[in-house]
Amino acid sequence: MAMKVKKIPMRRCVGCMESKPKKELVRLAGYEGNVSIDLTGKAKGRGVYLCTSADCFQKAVKKKALSRSLEMEISQEQLEKFAQEFDEYAKKTP
Repeated sequence: MAMKVKKIPMRRCVGCMESKPKKELVRLAGYEGNVSIDLTGKAKGRGVYLCTSADCFQKAVKKKALSRSLEMEISQEQLEKFAQEFDEYAKKTP
């Protein structure tokens, strides 16, 4: 009898466009005009995934992938605030 192999959920980073296991990426949730880091993976709203590297975040911002994928406008002020939040999160994760 063949052993059952557990399927690993894959997600695509909106920055580098690489598919990686869901656990290696961080989910960003956009809901009612606010963008936040979704630590649980179950926050309300539309979600997008990003690698934890600053490069991927910058690429996503440059090509407007965050606002397009979240289907909402993100102001420059919100992006700057979120960039700080993301940097702090990225430093905590190995």
